[in-house]
Amino acid sequence: MKPWLQLMFFHCVFLIWHTKAEFFTSIGQMTDLIYAEKDLVQSLQEYIRAEEEKLSQIKRWAEKMDILTSKSASDPEGYLAHPVNAYKLVKRLNTDWLELENLVLQDTANGFIANLTIQRQFFPTEEDETGAAKALMRLQDTYKLDPETLSRGNLPGTKYRSSLTVGDCFGMGKTAYNDGDYYHTVLWMEQALKQHDDGEDTTVSKVEILDYLSYAVFQFGDLHRAMELTRRLISLDSTHERAGSNLRYFEKLLEKEREEKEKEESVNKTVTPTEAMVQSGAYERPLDYLPERDIYEALCRGEGVKMTPRRQKRLFCRYHDGNRNPHLLIAPFKEEDEWDSPHIVRYYNVMSDEEIEKIKQLAKPRV
Repeated sequence: MKPWLQLMFFHCVFLIWHTKAEFFTSIGQMTDLIYAEKDLVQSLQEYIRAEEEKLSQIKRWAEKMDILTSKSASDPEGYLAHPVNAYKLVKRLNTDWLELENLVLQDTANGFIANLTIQRQFFPTEEDETGAAKALMRLQDTYKLDPETLSRGNLPGTKYRSSLTVGDCFGMGKTAYNDGDYYHTVLWMEQALKQHDDGEDTTVSKVEILDYLSYAVFQFGDLHRAMELTRRLISLDSTHERAGSNLRYFEKLLEKEREEKEKEESVNKTVTPTEAMVQSGAYERPLDYLPERDIYEALCRGEGVKMTPRRQKRLFCRYHDGNRNPHLLIAPFKEEDEWDSPHIVRYYNVMSDEEIEKIKQLAKPRV
């Protein structure tokens, strides 16, 4: 990706996401969450080690007692004939088993639970999770990315690849559904279903996915596909009351549609292109957004941002001394023309790494 295009990419992402000061809009706060999660993982590992040590002690005790009781139970009278054995039996039942009971009742989770409770007050809220999902959908629309591309984490210019699970895709679709956004509901529920059908391990059931997907498809007027999905749902769960009710409703609508179609054919009318498109399962994004949205989305994608060779020849690199500013006479800035109209320039090596870090720290509460 070209430097100017990469810069535009992140600038557009910032404009899209920076709606209000929530976790998903703040790089500084998100960075803090990463360290908080790392601390929780370390705390969890300490808890696991404590539990493993506790279970190890219990296991050693059980193995020792298994050997001992096998011997004593095979010949109780002979075993108790030895006075030491009689004493140790009484001692074990009175003292040693009590110590084991205390060990079993010992709660090693206190430290982890305390840490989790403290950290939880700084966790993102349900609103933050919804906002992050919507931001990802806006990114999806802006760069015309299909759900599978996002799910696989195949994003240009990113360093660390991360994929979405069935549960993640289902969560995206559910967020869209709750917002009345059936366009994205269909896209993400279809992706969740695809990954589920491919055998991905998940706690989300196909019934749940099909329930949301069939209704969202119905909202687009695709009655045939809604029925197909509902029938598949019922084949998986025949006791699903809502699905059964929906199927009966869809069948009535389909019968009504057939009757109307027969009437149309009787007067030489045919299905319109729009109806044919809906029946094919091709769903378009609703046009209930600002006209400027198409413009800035195209700008973010680098579409329509072209410069002729003649204009490119007018772009130069130079040293900039700030109109002979005394501070810049000895070490002027490196200046490069990025665009001619409006005039956009890029400066290099203006600040040291230490100064950059200082500015980042000062800006962190607001970024």
